[in-house]
Amino acid sequence: MKVKLFWQENCSKCPPTKEICKSLEKDGIAVEYFNIEDVDGMAEAAFYSVLSTPTTIIVDDDDNELRSWRGEIPDRNEICKLKDLSIQLS
Repeated sequence: MKVKLFWQENCSKCPPTKEICKSLEKDGIAVEYFNIEDVDGMAEAAFYSVLSTPTTIIVDDDDNELRSWRGEIPDRNEICKLKDLSIQLS
């Protein structure tokens, strides 16, 4: 399981979402950050149909979407529960 965060500079909800993602990294959850104003970030955002920031997408090891928060700050506890569930299913 990993987290994909799509963000941009002028987004008021992006800084608190980044902080949540940084705390998830400290808990051993892999996080990938994509600035949608960069070419690579834009391409990845197009793949996941990201239309607003912040967008946080939880994917499994095969990059299948498990859960997402689009245009809103994610629920850290729900992400941790998904991690625990993915460990149990392994």
